[in-house]
Amino acid sequence: MSPLPDRVELLTDLYELTMAASYFENGMADPATFSLFVRKYPSDRSYFVAAGLEDFLDYAENFRFSESDLAYLDSTGLFSHGFIDYLKTLRFTGTVYALPEGEIFFQDEPILEVTAPIIEAQIVETFVINNKNFQSVIATKAARCVHAAAGRRLVDFSLRRTHGIDAGLKVARSSYIAGFVATSNVLAGKLYGIPISGTMAHSYVSSFGDEIDAFRAFARLFPDNTVLLIDTYDTIAGAHKAAVVGQEMAREGRKLIGVRLDSGDIASLSKEVRKILDDAPLPDVHIFASSSFDEYKIAQTLKEDANIDAFGVGTRMGVSSDAPYFDMAYKLVQYGERPIMKLSTGKVNLAGEKQVFRRRDPQGRFLEDVIGTRDEAMEDASPLLEHVMQDGRLLRKHPFLDEIRERFKENFSALDEKYKALQGVPSYPVKLSARLKAVQKTASS
Repeated sequence: MSPLPDRVELLTDLYELTMAASYFENGMADPATFSLFVRKYPSDRSYFVAAGLEDFLDYAENFRFSESDLAYLDSTGLFSHGFIDYLKTLRFTGTVYALPEGEIFFQDEPILEVTAPIIEAQIVETFVINNKNFQSVIATKAARCVHAAAGRRLVDFSLRRTHGIDAGLKVARSSYIAGFVATSNVLAGKLYGIPISGTMAHSYVSSFGDEIDAFRAFARLFPDNTVLLIDTYDTIAGAHKAAVVGQEMAREGRKLIGVRLDSGDIASLSKEVRKILDDAPLPDVHIFASSSFDEYKIAQTLKEDANIDAFGVGTRMGVSSDAPYFDMAYKLVQYGERPIMKLSTGKVNLAGEKQVFRRRDPQGRFLEDVIGTRDEAMEDASPLLEHVMQDGRLLRKHPFLDEIRERFKENFSALDEKYKALQGVPSYPVKLSARLKAVQKTASS
């Protein structure tokens, strides 16, 4: 396997560089503002969860082309020696206003705006969309799963089928922001400080001569962290054997943490297994369920009165199977002092530097959002975009991941239940301020 590069500045679309070369040759260096936003909701969505900002800010602050990058670009024969020389000293010197990670946002709202000399602002486009789009997609999908679980614990089991190494790591982080309690991804645990969790595979159980021998061997080695997979052969028989092991552990002053169901009619089986464990009596042993869960299957399983304490949520969350991408765009909205609006059919964007304001009721619940100009203020609403970077340097340290997680939790609790529905959701009210409307009129004339 080829090693991953130390630097990712060439992780960009070619047209970012060809446009940059043209700006350079034409002496275009005025400040440009680009705005990142989602143009429309996927089916059954009425909110989004912001994630991925930390990666972009670190990338922007440390931006530089390596000698090997420049040698490669030179070898393509596409670029002048003058432009290659210019890239040798290119750094990101811009300003960034952004929605904090864990914040909830809605259609057409800017979640990040970059202002920098046009070459710098243009050349970061691919990276910012790649990071913000994917991580926000996953955080939103995970939030829906958390809501469907109604207080039951969720663990990220997605790593094996995510779309690559980086995706697997970002899924673990994004799902944790949205309320998952742990991940099976050990590297994500190391990098992000996320609790790690795991049980055993069917191969482990079947490698022993008898199912109960596998259970006992695991319990001996991990007496304080034993969750037994009971459906390798027959789930009910496996539950009885797990109960025996649980009783043996109890006599030794240990505790069986749980059993896992991974196939069959989960709702029906969970009720039978619960009775077996309660009769043991092992009422504190949890029932953990996995097997193609997402928000829809979780909701349906619980609707059938399943006796489940926690879910392992994997592939369908890790690739956001029903909505694998957002229609996220990064558009030029101002060049120099001139507001700019794209007028293509179905792709009109809001011109000018902007701010998003949120109105809440006296209890702190969301009422509506107003997209305004960057320099205006609203007495009855709070601005959401924060000034996070100036002159290419961070203005504050990144928040801890648990702080981001708490931000999401507070925001999600303030969102009306009707917008959290899994299907048939209404659109949250988002308006334009009078000042921003005036900017649009100027830009379109």
